[in-house]
Amino acid sequence: MDALVKELNQHSYNYYVLAMPTIADFTFDQKLEELNQLEQTYPELADPNSPTQKVGGEITKTFTTVKHKWPMLSLGNTYNEQDLRDFDERVKKSIGEDFEYVCELKFDGLSISLTYEDQKLVRAVTRGDGTKGDDVTTNVKTIHTIPHRLKESDVPPLFEIRGEIFMHRAAFEKLNKDREELGEIQYANPRNFAAGTVKMQDSREVARRPLDCFLYSLNTDKNYFKTHWESLQTLKKWGFNVCEHTKLSNNIEDVLLFIHHWENERFKLSYDIDGIVIKVNSYAQQQELGFTAKSPRWAISYKYKAQEVETILEKVSYQVGRTGAVTPVANLKPVLLAGTTVKRATLHNANEIERLNLHEGDSVFVEKGGEIIPKIINVNLSKREPGAVKIIYPLVCPECGTALVRKDGEVAYYCPNDEACPPQIVGKIQHFISRKAMNIDGLGDETIETFYQRGLVRHISDLYTLHEKADELKTLDRFGERSIENMLRGIELSKQMPFEKVLFGLGIRYVGETVARKLAFGAKTIDKLATATLEELTGLDEIGQRIAESVIEYFSKEEHLHQISLLKSYGLQFEAQESEITLQSDKLTGKTFVISGVFENYSREELKDIIESNGGKILSGISAKLNYLVAGDNMGPSKLEKAKKLNVPLISQDDLLELLK
Repeated sequence: MDALVKELNQHSYNYYVLAMPTIADFTFDQKLEELNQLEQTYPELADPNSPTQKVGGEITKTFTTVKHKWPMLSLGNTYNEQDLRDFDERVKKSIGEDFEYVCELKFDGLSISLTYEDQKLVRAVTRGDGTKGDDVTTNVKTIHTIPHRLKESDVPPLFEIRGEIFMHRAAFEKLNKDREELGEIQYANPRNFAAGTVKMQDSREVARRPLDCFLYSLNTDKNYFKTHWESLQTLKKWGFNVCEHTKLSNNIEDVLLFIHHWENERFKLSYDIDGIVIKVNSYAQQQELGFTAKSPRWAISYKYKAQEVETILEKVSYQVGRTGAVTPVANLKPVLLAGTTVKRATLHNANEIERLNLHEGDSVFVEKGGEIIPKIINVNLSKREPGAVKIIYPLVCPECGTALVRKDGEVAYYCPNDEACPPQIVGKIQHFISRKAMNIDGLGDETIETFYQRGLVRHISDLYTLHEKADELKTLDRFGERSIENMLRGIELSKQMPFEKVLFGLGIRYVGETVARKLAFGAKTIDKLATATLEELTGLDEIGQRIAESVIEYFSKEEHLHQISLLKSYGLQFEAQESEITLQSDKLTGKTFVISGVFENYSREELKDIIESNGGKILSGISAKLNYLVAGDNMGPSKLEKAKKLNVPLISQDDLLELLK
């Protein structure tokens, strides 16, 4: 069990922090399930920080407001050294010369307060207005670095620990890349994304998102420590994630050296900081210095100015992604910013070009949003050339000339010509062969580019006819006989990939890996999915209207159906393989169920397992053949109306369990 905890926590670190997983998701899930079974068998040996405790599963419809026992005051901010020296003089006047400072990195995240009672995490509350905040305990429990129970016995019976929830840059960039592939708008910076995630209603979704947390402050009813530095070292011993980049300083000059060091070194960190926090070390001296109405007199934060530079906008180009989303990119005269040379900056969409009122050759100010993505924040109008031409977002696809479309409620424009627009075709095939989709060995993105340019592939289905073009393949550079054999073997093996992987590989807009799995096991076959109605699709677990409409639109196109027909003929899997169910009883045999809504004690997946393991059958939609509709909160009104019209009995989760008695 200890070995599994250690291994899984390392894999979690690789995935969440480094965004460089070294193990397949399926293998990780198998090991996690093995650990879960062992913990159920030997609960007394379970590790309080086990990854099994971080999976989520509860729905929070409203967040309860909780009053802070100790107010979460904000710190006074400064951007210049003289203010720090003035702060130092004020401290000296009050408590004399004999004191120390603790210097800490100022994390750019979401402040959180954690309450532990009898070694257990009982509550997590946001800062809110400083006196009261939102109870987000269920969501915070999914964060891998926050322990649920403490192993050490020398902890106070009740204490509060404060920290910052944040997201590592690599994980944020990976998430944005995934969103871009799905044709969704990217998030601006990790801080906003982390804050939004903590306030999500579904903790299972929170658990899927790579959040981290540093703890930096302890509050108790009585003083267990004499200094803040001593408390930080003890928090580490208790198992809390305390940042290693903290320093004990004897004077303000030492503090300034620490600040100057991190002004440039911060860009080498895996996460964002926006300054340094300076605190008087002694708790007795903190008490003597006291508080103002808004902030403590014994602490101050020095904030780094957001780095920005001025450069020339050389031109705006437009990238077409595999989903057809057309993203404008500013091509800049190269300039050094935050330690890297910036040549390009995102312009997000047509609205941003209009907001900035960009003209050709403009002199623009660029900064790194959240220290990651370079963006244009403003135009220096005093340097605009007379007669400069205004930049207008195109009305047609820059790659294939097709008229662009923009759907109601969306900001992005799309090229609908997905079967003939070159970057979309190449992108779709590259997505199809990727590790999370068909995972075809011997093929890479560059190879697909080459194959497309040489006319060897024009559609996904063409991959399965490459064995007929072996002679032509041998004429390609760096493509020897062994490489061709490996590639053809990988293509042949991909025919064994399960339906949900094939469905994800097709690249339907908004259908990511998880959604593909839900659709595959909900519809069972590609034929049923292709003919499903909007009502039937939204009746499937976690499938909303936007996804359902996208699926219907995809299967309405004859060229897509033709491709699927070809892939079927080549032997790909288009039917879900049901996992073997171990029957616990036959009490629901012959009974059919549809599950809808949100439930207090179970997820819909868990209720489905209960029904099937007792002989019942899950239907994809409501019909006269349905025996029971298991109804939770927030159930769709159309589904409820149809059930009543057909006189289908509505039962709760408790009624379902009663049927099993």
